[in-house]
Amino acid sequence: MKLIHVVVFCFLFGMSFSQEKQHTSAFDINYFKGNIALHNPSILHLITGHPEGFIFSYNIKTFGYNEWERQYNYPDYGVSFAYQNLKNDVLGNNYSLYGHYNFYFLKRNLMFRIGQGLALNTNPYDKESNYRNNAFGSKILSATYIMLNYKKEHLFGHFGVQTGFSLLHYSNGNVKAPNTSINSLTLNLGVTYNLDEKEPKYILLDSSDIHKAYKEPIKYNLVLRSGINESDVVGSGQYPFYVVSTYVDKRINRKSALQLGTDVFFSNFLKEYIYYRSVSFPEEPTTGEEDYKRVGLFVGHELFVNKMSLVTQLGYYVYYPFDFEGKTYIRIGLKRYFGKKWFGALTLKSHAAKAEAVEFGVGVRL
Repeated sequence: MKLIHVVVFCFLFGMSFSQEKQHTSAFDINYFKGNIALHNPSILHLITGHPEGFIFSYNIKTFGYNEWERQYNYPDYGVSFAYQNLKNDVLGNNYSLYGHYNFYFLKRNLMFRIGQGLALNTNPYDKESNYRNNAFGSKILSATYIMLNYKKEHLFGHFGVQTGFSLLHYSNGNVKAPNTSINSLTLNLGVTYNLDEKEPKYILLDSSDIHKAYKEPIKYNLVLRSGINESDVVGSGQYPFYVVSTYVDKRINRKSALQLGTDVFFSNFLKEYIYYRSVSFPEEPTTGEEDYKRVGLFVGHELFVNKMSLVTQLGYYVYYPFDFEGKTYIRIGLKRYFGKKWFGALTLKSHAAKAEAVEFGVGVRL
């Protein structure tokens, strides 16, 4: 599930007001318990019990006063705090803070939540005192959780219940080795509490808007990305990387755009890794003179949700002088628009299920 773990991004929650109340608020708390998924044999020694914990969330409900709320069936947005006991002294415990969205289906009885944030781990890897923890190489981790709940509100006045499944993921995106990560598959049971006794009526989506074609010309994008990362060789050092991305995108409807573009990667960790392979494994053909730069072509999709968007891209290296994790790569992450042209981006680049880097970016869409 490394495809969905990207590190914290800034969710900006704004309450807007008019003569009529546009939002209401609610809390929920969920207890969960489950299993750590064995996605890699190297973490087998860390799976010794059934992790459990709780997720406490504050939700702001929407009722269609903005067009994007009607397009997405009146979602909620909010913040969550989670505690998880991983049932292993080597792993320690995790405390997490997230921004999240709730999306509703089946007459609002089925809720799908996705949250992204940061976690604090109490016992990360240490080469002397905790060398067995190959899951978490740093104290600060990227945290993602997905929740699918059957939900019934106002069963007893302000109170309601919900139950379902949750997936919790922790990783540092290879900012520091080791970084095997942990995924927990859990069952959860929770209680909801609505702060407002009465809620405004939903503003319905106009039928003319549903069938109206959304037109926008082809847009040209330039993104500069950077960050630090480390190879899987523990202690090899953290190095900065730089990525220049250019692409075109075309909106196909109000929610989606398709992308086609190219990336140029300047990965200094790979430069060091090439040198390491050349001196540590003389039986290999690596000379140490191989170019560490790479060039990729990619296709992608962007899903627009208000001023935020979710980006997914699939790439293929067309310039690939050194073999590292294969010729295909993927990128998934969030963008936040500031006006009509400028945006910030936080993305995870990986090869299949193996993360390479968390990328912080700034870009322009013309």
